[in-house]
Amino acid sequence: MASAVSGLEPSALWNNFAALSLIPRPSKQEEQVLAWLQEFATSRELEWQQDETGNIVMRRPGSGGGESAPMVVIQSHVDMVCEKNSDVEHDFTSDPISLLRDGEWLTADGTTLGADNGIGVATALALLEMKEDAKLPPLECLFTVDEETGLTGAFALDAALLQGRTMLNLDTEEWGAICIGCAGGGDSQISLPVSYEGAPSDFLSFQLAVEGLKGGHSGVDIHEYRANAIVLLASVLVPLAEMGTRIVSVQGGDKTNAIPREVFATLLLPPEAMADAQIAVAERTESLRREYGTLEKGMRVSLMGLEDAPPECLSAKAQGNLLGLLRTLPHGALKYSHTIPGLVETSNNLASVAPVDGNYLVVCSSRSSIMEALEDIRLRIASMAKMCDAITTRTGTYPGWQPNPDSPVLKRLKRIYAAQLGEEPEVGAIHAGLECGVIGERAPGMDMVSFGPTITGAHSPDERVEISSVEKFWDLLLELLAELAEA
Repeated sequence: MASAVSGLEPSALWNNFAALSLIPRPSKQEEQVLAWLQEFATSRELEWQQDETGNIVMRRPGSGGGESAPMVVIQSHVDMVCEKNSDVEHDFTSDPISLLRDGEWLTADGTTLGADNGIGVATALALLEMKEDAKLPPLECLFTVDEETGLTGAFALDAALLQGRTMLNLDTEEWGAICIGCAGGGDSQISLPVSYEGAPSDFLSFQLAVEGLKGGHSGVDIHEYRANAIVLLASVLVPLAEMGTRIVSVQGGDKTNAIPREVFATLLLPPEAMADAQIAVAERTESLRREYGTLEKGMRVSLMGLEDAPPECLSAKAQGNLLGLLRTLPHGALKYSHTIPGLVETSNNLASVAPVDGNYLVVCSSRSSIMEALEDIRLRIASMAKMCDAITTRTGTYPGWQPNPDSPVLKRLKRIYAAQLGEEPEVGAIHAGLECGVIGERAPGMDMVSFGPTITGAHSPDERVEISSVEKFWDLLLELLAELAEA
């Protein structure tokens, strides 16, 4: 695996990333990587602390003339989104990530790469390993847990751990962009009661599958109008239901912050409707291909026969409620910002559907930079659910991060970027949740910016990091820290 990063600069950063990729670190299951970080700190005789949630802070004294400078917080999260292609066997709780170099990009073999936010973690570790005469201010590197499934680490952060009041978040995924604000958000968990009845004895059993979609981050990529597998499946089910098709089960999507890439439904079809069903699926598939064009080149919609006939299916009422709910719930960018051109203001991701404990659980992840708009879309979702006899529970609400264009660290970073690159950086906000919003509430007065190298396809097996942008990002970070060492 080390060969995938051999010869890449900065070598310390890449070597740390390769080492990190050997260690399983799914969200909410970070025990192994936290133990590894503790060993990293102990073996290098670094001062470190850990709070009850698992968040770790490692400190390095200032050096190279920066001994008396104010403390700077370097922040990243240790967990990663665990997604793989359906034909890949990989256990994220035990298997290492297999790194592959593809020209100017580093990617993984059929799984998420974990560059989000492993590159940030590796960067912090490389800073902590720098020579004793490096020009650096005092650093405290904050490694948070469970960012990807609820910002849990940030919410439960013991703010007493942090001494610094300038923070550099390393979780932005576009080189040349400096983030100074983010959306707030929250989930809506819809519990739909269902009943079952005996399956018609002469009906044929089939699986309807939607696969091969791009997926991606439900905030950062939502403006690209990538296809949602659940939305597509529901649209295919409509003509089938009109032919008397009965639904046995529907399941797809498993991450609230990922656009669903695949979904599967087990169906029972009347024998006399088989030919028409095949034609309807083919026609709807062709219509979807025209709609999404080259955006979803890998799209596959299939209707395949099954040998075993299930003994029961959803009742007519339950089937109508489930299909009506999936067809009604919004998905995608719902409104754009009036103040920041091109920025999605409000969105919703129809994230998952699955049978759970005798009911169907449908989960939506909503985001908005306007908290009133977030409240409105969640109320609308609850109203839609109620019309289908479902109950909605709100979870995972998190605050946004209000931009501060007069931020002192932002002014320094913009000036250094322009001097190094000969052009101005793009300063703005993103339509996704960053820990900055939560940490800013936990540690009032924190001056924050977020930046990083280019990462595409985050939260999907297409995730990759641009190698050249990592070195540029590192050089920019070192120059900023050298200047902060003089403060």
